[in-house]
Amino acid sequence: MFEEALAYYGMSAPNLWEKVASAMGGTKSAEEVRRHFQILVDDVNSIEHGRIPFPKYKTQGFWT
Repeated sequence: MFEEALAYYGMSAPNLWEKVASAMGGTKSAEEVRRHFQILVDDVNSIEHGRIPFPKYKTQGFWT
């Protein structure tokens, strides 16, 4: 729901976080939704900048 609401409204929508919170059933406040998004952005930035190493899986997956 979170991702779908972001895609539906777009990042430039007025009152974005209120709209996303409402789309999620009103179980989270607009501020909680905004913080969740910021945590995801921070995680992606950390991965892209090499601050989080890739996990070493014990089994081989489809791509290895």
